[in-house]
Amino acid sequence: MRVALAGGGTGGHIVPGRHLLSHTHQDLGDVLWFCTGRPVESKAFAGLEHELGKVPMARVALSLEPDGGGAPSLARLALRNLPCYRKALRELRDHRTQLVLGLGGFTCLPVVLAAWSLKLPIALLEINAAKGRATRSLAPLATRVFHAWRGTLPGGRESERDLWTGPPLAPSFAAGAIGEGEAQRARSQIGFDAQRPLVLILGGSQGAGALNRFVATHVDEFLRRGVQVLHQTGPGRLDQGAPEKSGYRKVEFVVDVHTALSAATLVLCRGGASTLAEVAAMRRAAWVVPYPHHKDQHQRKNALELGAGVQIVEEERLSKDLACELVQKTTPTGLSELERRSAALAQAMALDGAQRIWSELVKVVALGRRESRANS
Repeated sequence: MRVALAGGGTGGHIVPGRHLLSHTHQDLGDVLWFCTGRPVESKAFAGLEHELGKVPMARVALSLEPDGGGAPSLARLALRNLPCYRKALRELRDHRTQLVLGLGGFTCLPVVLAAWSLKLPIALLEINAAKGRATRSLAPLATRVFHAWRGTLPGGRESERDLWTGPPLAPSFAAGAIGEGEAQRARSQIGFDAQRPLVLILGGSQGAGALNRFVATHVDEFLRRGVQVLHQTGPGRLDQGAPEKSGYRKVEFVVDVHTALSAATLVLCRGGASTLAEVAAMRRAAWVVPYPHHKDQHQRKNALELGAGVQIVEEERLSKDLACELVQKTTPTGLSELERRSAALAQAMALDGAQRIWSELVKVVALGRRESRANS
């Protein structure tokens, strides 16, 4: 199969596609990936070519963003769409693409329109629990729309086009939870004390200023009571964390999220869909701080999909009281709550989303081949 993906700009528009490809080497011819060209994408894509082995992959940047970066306005999107559409059209023809998968975001628009004009099968993945603009706008052109959460199914029901699959997970996450012995080994592997609890703080691919300020102010409360902290600050934000000290480490980007979650006793994080999917797969109780300024509040809705497995925390609660609360959950008296949340996460999400999605994509391409032969 010769597949093109469209999605970039943030980890949330790259990681699900990357996870999907990690399950499918034996079925792939080569891969074309349309993205934005943002510097942060290099970290999200890092190592993917190695994982794909002999499967070649080419990335194509579409210049939709303003010079300073960030999402384009509707006016700029309208202005830049035509040249990006023409570029996508040329690339899809040269690649001899058989199917286009949109991963969300504005990059999807010119690619999906180009695929539609070429009569290529189109699939969309809605990774959040609130439909993004790309899904809302482009779904009428799609053969399949995959929904990571049931809440975005039209009318709450599946159909031939709209399928609930769960989110695509990397193979390591699809294996599910691990035991305490493996958690201790993971803590040792990443340089922490295996016997002491570890709080993992994830701000998403861009980082989160509110979480960074919380850690910088209150990390000593964790360390004073024997709790270690691994803190992901976001690119270019290391200076927002606390000074390095014993039991505390800060990184811009967590490369091996599986090992970090394996090592974690609990998680404090934003509500990005990929982050929460991995948290749920590893059954790590999480305190989720949704980004409050999204119009559709999709991070809050993502967290709500996980039910009792997570606790939603408003930004104004990022205080010493919360630090003390998290520390208490790592003690013997708090572990029963972590176990209850872990059990709830085990019921909240399917772990085979990547396989479900890929199986449908194979069917769609096979149908297209049969129809092409019948019409020739």
